[in-house]
Amino acid sequence: MTLKLTNTLSRRVEEFHPLEPGKVSIYCCGVTVYDLCHLGHARSYIAWDVLRRYLIWSGYAVTFVQNYTDIDDKILGRAAAEGSSMEAVSERNIEAFVADMARLNILPADRMPRATGSLEAIRALIGELEAKGAAYSADGDVYFAVMKHAGYGKLSGRDLEQQQDNAAGRVATEEEARKQHPFDFALWKGAKPGEPSFPSPWGAGRPGWHIECSAMVREELGDTIDIHLGGADLVFPHHENEIAQSEAATGKELARYWLHNGMVNVGGQKMSKSLGNFTTIRALLDSGVSPMTLRLFTLQAHYRKPLDFTAEALEAAASGWKGLNAALGLVATGTPGPPPAGQSSLAPELTPELTAARQRFAAAMDDDLNSSAALAVLFELAKPLRALANRLERGDADAAAAAAEPELLAQGALLQELAGVLGLQHEAVSPTPSSAADGAGGLSDAEIRAQIEARQAAKAARDFASADRIREALNQQGIELIDKPGGVTEWLRV
Repeated sequence: MTLKLTNTLSRRVEEFHPLEPGKVSIYCCGVTVYDLCHLGHARSYIAWDVLRRYLIWSGYAVTFVQNYTDIDDKILGRAAAEGSSMEAVSERNIEAFVADMARLNILPADRMPRATGSLEAIRALIGELEAKGAAYSADGDVYFAVMKHAGYGKLSGRDLEQQQDNAAGRVATEEEARKQHPFDFALWKGAKPGEPSFPSPWGAGRPGWHIECSAMVREELGDTIDIHLGGADLVFPHHENEIAQSEAATGKELARYWLHNGMVNVGGQKMSKSLGNFTTIRALLDSGVSPMTLRLFTLQAHYRKPLDFTAEALEAAASGWKGLNAALGLVATGTPGPPPAGQSSLAPELTPELTAARQRFAAAMDDDLNSSAALAVLFELAKPLRALANRLERGDADAAAAAAEPELLAQGALLQELAGVLGLQHEAVSPTPSSAADGAGGLSDAEIRAQIEARQAAKAARDFASADRIREALNQQGIELIDKPGGVTEWLRV
């Protein structure tokens, strides 16, 4: 089978064919770093982590870029409320994001640009749009002229004329009065008293949210990319505006495939910070929910469907993970992350039944990342291993010999391989509410390796402050890191 994905742009399930054979470029809209991440973020980033892992497992060389929005009204509002600064709020929450993603075994992005580090690219892109007549300045602000882009609305399906008719009679604000069209949006915002600002040809100010991502996509990956990712709440206006800006500037398609994950619902309402009904990833994990339980919970639903968050659903996921974790516990711990591209090293030794199971897993994932069906294959593989784990726990004298049988060893290796594609890994010690303060005993080997990966990603992005904070946090928990030539980091408990 060929991987098929639901493309929001075409509103169809399409076969995936990258721009360049064997290579995939992906841009994922990242967090606005004004607060801790919540379960909605976990759902989104776990889904896209699985997409990335599956592409790697399928043999593709993947370049995955995810941004930080570190210039935003919400960040400024939080800084003002705390008597702090935009930089301090951003740094604190970036550090928290890195730690939370590591706990969930989400692979660090290859590059994580920040809006503040892309100002030159942002100003250049705005200048191009203005030169082409697709943008105009007004009293220190710069707006994108939506009527200049013939394809505006193609992602969301919105009709500008109909929206304008619906808005007729509304009293315009001072900002709207400066616009040529009510739905024109800001590319550059003139400086306001007391707010941080940056120089530009249009005067001191800061970029709008939408232009930040357009500039970072082009700077990191070029004019056209394979896949653009985000939550369903970003389709309009954010992604619609990204398309309009980028394509007006380059005359090229921004992304060939647009994928959007469904929202997390609590009591029938979308989980969000603005509604105050959110649960942070950190609070959930520190309460005793294991990271792999949370991964399993999110993967039981298709990524495009809403995910209903209830205590009962979480308990069911915990029960399912307990059995799967017991089976994985029989397999030697491997390196976190997806297995090498292409076939498993054990593929030639697989029985016909195991080969068929591997093929069913691939067929499920090729079907628009049907993680629920893929999990069913994992649970099927885990059954005899889980039963054997129970026998070993009871002290069954014959169980050890059974565990060494070649067919069972192959089944365990296949289970570990496919679980790795979904980012599921054995948890040696189930977290408890007090585990965060238990010192070295509270961190499993896998969690330490995940933190080391996060540190390496931060160093690769030249974010040395975050890398140092991760090292210090591990040191405080009795973990000493030893950096060796070639980018290798070893560790020991002290």
